[in-house]
Amino acid sequence: MELNGARWRKSSRSSGNGGNCIEVADNLAGIVGVRDSKDPTGPALAFAPAAWRAFVVRVAERA
Repeated sequence: MELNGARWRKSSRSSGNGGNCIEVADNLAGIVGVRDSKDPTGPALAFAPAAWRAFVVRVAERA
């Protein structure tokens, strides 16, 4: 799946210890992209917005 036009931003929860970061692109209709910031040309995951929201809520509950 191509994520053409994705505007990637680093997660606000990413670590500041030199590389354990993810980037999220939530500007595309019907899709949220997630990738490793150390490998921006590598693979990316694509989630439905509702699935991504459910994941974020669940992670926040555990924080």
